Amino acid sequence: MTTLMDLPEVSECSVAGCSYNTHDHCHAAAVTITGSQCGTFIPLGVKGGLDKVVTHVGACQRAECRHNVSLECTAASVRVGAGATSADCLTYAPR
Repeated sequence: MTTLMDLPEVSECSVAGCSYNTHDHCHAAAVTITGSQCGTFIPLGVKGGLDKVVTHVGACQRAECRHNVSLECTAASVRVGAGATSADCLTYAPR
């Protein structure tokens, strides 16, 4: 069983306009990577998340990524950045 401490941290998020991102730091408890994007991205003007949190990758749906094992990310850490339509996982690496 994987514990929260075993999951990779989101070490960087440079996406402007996400409710969970404040000062280049994600304040969601965990993010889900869907397709090429951060599925937790919410483009609202409302502040979301927790004030003191170390964000982790809760789930990864990118089966073709070499860091994905049983739908969990095995990368040491994950970077999220601006994508074509929202927020992309910049740590993605094809198998």
